Parts: sequence; structure tokens; C-alpha cells
Amino acid sequence: MEATRQKYGRVILHVDCNSFFASCEIARDPSLKEKAVVVAGDPKERKGVVLAANYIAKQCFGIYTTMPLWEAKKRCPHLVILKPDFHLYRDISEKVFQFLKTFTPVLEPASIDEGYLDITDCYSRGSPLDIAEQIQKGLLKTLHIPVSIGIAPNKFLAKMASDIKKPLGITVLRKRDVPKILWPLPVQQMHGVGDKTAKKLNGIGIFTIGELAKAEKATLQNLLGITGIRLKERANGIDPRPVDPEAGEKWKSIGNSTTLSRNVTEERVLLEVLRGLAQSVSKRMKQKHVVSSTIQIMIRYSNFQTITRSKTWENPVQEAEEIFQRAAYLLKRHWNGNPVRLLGITAVDVFDKREAVKQLDLFHFEEEAKKEELWNTIEHLQQKFGDGIIQKGYELFRRQKR
Repeated sequence: MEATRQKYGRVILHVDCNSFFASCEIARDPSLKEKAVVVAGDPKERKGVVLAANYIAKQCFGIYTTMPLWEAKKRCPHLVILKPDFHLYRDISEKVFQFLKTFTPVLEPASIDEGYLDITDCYSRGSPLDIAEQIQKGLLKTLHIPVSIGIAPNKFLAKMASDIKKPLGITVLRKRDVPKILWPLPVQQMHGVGDKTAKKLNGIGIFTIGELAKAEKATLQNLLGITGIRLKERANGIDPRPVDPEAGEKWKSIGNSTTLSRNVTEERVLLEVLRGLAQSVSKRMKQKHVVSSTIQIMIRYSNFQTITRSKTWENPVQEAEEIFQRAAYLLKRHWNGNPVRLLGITAVDVFDKREAVKQLDLFHFEEEAKKEELWNTIEHLQQKFGDGIIQKGYELFRRQKR
């Protein structure tokens, strides 16, 4: 057994459910198996965007996630359009992870449809490839969910490996394979590099993962901070992060509170405090790539009576301004006017941003995209010049009147 461990070293699997929402629908209704299927808004409505597509829709008709629904229907007139059923998806997700736990307790869910397993000490169940095949065949047989699996010595390489062959792929990616397999790829195909980061890297002449791997540390740190150093390490196949079974539990809620310097009865002061708290909560949510539909505030009065009030909205949020607006609504609704000593905001039941699906028509989709650019610009200016650089007009007007 010890010889087996030494042979393989650290072994991490990344298990990624293929076209998860669509696969769940097909698992529920097997008659859809040979049809082009998408999960989108109300099938009776022409507007909306595609939230998920099975591989027939993707490969045969070129349909992709976020494609306008009218265009998808134009490409495939007999397209099966299903309204999302998140209760079904979460139920099947729980069953997938319960199945994975039968192989090892060292399991870290990364989102609703993917997770990491450390199988270093699971040599009694066979080789890493044997275990991956057992998982893939078992999930297909018991839950009818197809998965792709990456096998590697660390989480980053396992994630990259699972993307190489879909659907139902199993790919081994060793550190020595990195120059041949990963380095020729465009930098935007690297896990952890989004569109904005890719543009920054392109701006200094880095277009491939190989160029990122060979770039100067100082240059990357000046451009991206500590993230630049970590990306360089991963481009070289280095990723020391352990598989952490408690990682998901650590971020079920993200909040911040502050004790006021005096007992406060002025609403404008309380709102200013809430705005600062919202910015702090938003920043941490972005670091963890999570969103929340439920915002909670805590109010502690001067007599130490403490209340918490929350509300769940239809659409999840992450931006500071949206968190603030919801917290302000709760304050105005539940504050009794007595002196306040402490305020807090918590984003409750946070979840991976990729699960945050809005049923938007095309015009609303464009509006949200423009709004996101505005939030990003405001955040950049605040980081550069301080939080007070941008203020709302009504706040300036109110201060001039005082």
C-alpha cells in the first residue's frame, strides 16, 4: 500500500457534471435523451436567454449558455425548452455529492455541479484511473448524470484536466505534461483567468498560458498583485491548496457589523454606516465569488436590545450598491426610531455566482451588463482615490443644506 502511495503521490480528482441543469431534466424524463434540450425562461415566452444546453443542442446546433432564446429557437425549430427547476437541481446535486463521499470523506464541493476529491489514500479501491471510472459509471447508472473527471497532482491541474474532454471524459494531467498540453492554450482558457484579467495580460504581451508561466514575477505583481504570482505558479503546474471539506461551510453567510462611536438617532448617519458595511460585505463576496438573495440587518439599541431582520428577494446580488439598497429598505421598515449603538449587514445563504441565474429578457440582460460595468468603474475609482470620490447627488445636496 505504501508503495502504491509513493508511486502516485498526491492524487486529486475534479468531478464536473456535464450540462448539469439539462442533464437533470433528461434524468427525470429519459424521453428527452436524443433531443436538443435547453433550460431557459418560460417556454411560452419568446424573450429570455439560455441558461443551460445539452450536448446535442451545443454540438449539433451551436447553442450556448446566454444565447438569446429566440436565436436558439431559430437554429433549432424543434428545440425542447424547459423552465428551470432549482429544487430538482439541488436535490440531484446533494445525491451526487453523497455518492462521491462513498469514495473519500476528503471532498470539497466547488459549486452545485462540481467538486474536488483527494484520493491519495484510497489505494484499496484501485488505481486513480480505476476510481475515476467507478465514479463516472456509478453516477451514470444510479443518477443518470454524465460527468467528466480530471486526474492530477493538484486542484488546478485537475480542474484543467476535466475541461479537456466533455462529455464523459476522463483525463490525466501530470505536472510534466503542462508545457506540452497547457502552455500553448490562450491565457483566457486558464482556470482563474476571467475576461478582465485576460485583457490586462494581453495588454503586456501575454497571450498564452506558456507566456504567463515564463513572465517576470515583479511584472505580474505590479499588474495583478498577489493574484499575478498565484497565476504564474499555476501556469507552471504549482498549486499547494488542499482539498478542504469545510470550505463550502465557511462561507454560508458573509457579514460585517460595527459599534457606533455614540448612540445615533439620525437616519442619514445610520444609512451612511450601512453603505460602508455594504461595501465591506460586497468586497468579501467578490473575493469568494458568491452571491446571495437574502440580506439581513442587525440593530442593537442603546439599551442593548438586539433585533435581526431579513428579506429574500428574487434576484441574487453581490454589488455594494444593491446590498445597501436592500439593507436600507430593512432599516426603514424595522427601525423603531430609538438610539442605535450597533449596525450589521449579513448576506445569508451565499452560493456560487455561477448558480445565480436570472430570468431576464434581452433588454433587461443588456441593462444588467451595463450596470455591472458601472459598478466595476466605481469600484476601481474608489480603490484608487478613496471611498468618498463618488457620492450621490442627493447626498451632496443634503449636506449643502445643513
